[in-house]
Amino acid sequence: MGYQLIAISPDKAEKLQESVEKNKLNYLLLSDSSASAATGFGIAHRVDDPTVELYKKYNIDLEKVSGEKHHILPVPSVFIVGTDGVIKFQYVNPDYKIRLSSEVILAAAKALIPKAKPQD
Repeated sequence: MGYQLIAISPDKAEKLQESVEKNKLNYLLLSDSSASAATGFGIAHRVDDPTVELYKKYNIDLEKVSGEKHHILPVPSVFIVGTDGVIKFQYVNPDYKIRLSSEVILAAAKALIPKAKPQD
């Protein structure tokens, strides 16, 4: 459809390279370990200390994977941006357990493709 897929992760670059190789990803995966992009996009939230400790019990160490001590994570978000730099579609959900389905993303992407104008 002509779109470029870019994913942004709160993990540090070294961790992302492992993910790219392990999962054979064929899209651009960028690191936002400083949380500057998530904060700038307005999708950042700070994980409270009890939750940070709970995550560690599940072998999720936010400081280790991000290389930072800020405990900031992005909420699930999808943006489709036009070549003009304008956001054409957005999905943001503060509940990290609810993710947008690939079918909905695909439908939104298809709907945003400019229709050919009939020849006069």
